[in-house]
Amino acid sequence: MLRRTGAIGALIALLTALFLTRPALAADRLPGPADGGCAVLAPGATAAAERAVETACAQVAAGVWYTWGGGHGAQPGPTYGKVDPTDPASEHDPERLGFDCSGLVRYAYARAAGADILNGDASAQYYTHRTAARFTAAEGLAPLRPGDLLAYGTSADLHHIAFYLGAGRMVEARESGTRLMVSDVRLGGDYFGAVRVNTGTVEGPVLRTWGTGVWTKAQPSVRAARVYAFPGPTTIRVACQKHAEPVTAEGYTNDAWSYLPDYRAWVTNIYIQGPAWLDGVPACTA
Repeated sequence: MLRRTGAIGALIALLTALFLTRPALAADRLPGPADGGCAVLAPGATAAAERAVETACAQVAAGVWYTWGGGHGAQPGPTYGKVDPTDPASEHDPERLGFDCSGLVRYAYARAAGADILNGDASAQYYTHRTAARFTAAEGLAPLRPGDLLAYGTSADLHHIAFYLGAGRMVEARESGTRLMVSDVRLGGDYFGAVRVNTGTVEGPVLRTWGTGVWTKAQPSVRAARVYAFPGPTTIRVACQKHAEPVTAEGYTNDAWSYLPDYRAWVTNIYIQGPAWLDGVPACTA
């Protein structure tokens, strides 16, 4: 019995020595945050949203790097990054295959939807016409579901976007020098709001705005309350248009306004590309 125990002890010692001295595997060389329970953590998400979360979490589990500009190639997927002139930590990003925040969102939803539906930066993704629901910062986490996109910054400069997982957690490509990670949702500071993505058929005419800092309004009037501002040219879904208060801007005068259902707001047709009265857009009945 003692001899058998001694033999087992010697075998364990040999295996331990072999493990400690073997060449490190690739997985062993992936320091940084673990996946932190990266998964769908609440009910209510669509199947496509769950697939998007699972795709993002797979990148976390693989230890993929944040890279500035990563994920914005001709097709969705990881790419080598660029040096951000404002961030010394990005000096190695050109050597790292990975994603920035919007590159990860683009890739995950492309895999989920089977099409490249969110090609663009954080601002373009937040102001997408593929919107199923939109939430302000004041609404907090209560109405959110896994797969909703959390945006950070200001109306004119949305600089970060991440996936909500549920239970107050999110998955994100956060900053140079780190790997993709799971974090607690940051509701303070510059949290701007969230958007739920429609991966299906988009109903209604889809047009594009022009100009910068274009405000939408609660009513078709320049004196009405502001709702959202488009920082630059934005693809929008238009439900209907009506004649209301005349507006003079950019050298034009027009009394036509369009209703944008994704924002529950109106915008003067002066800032929508096309004729003064938009072709193919029905008149509002109310």
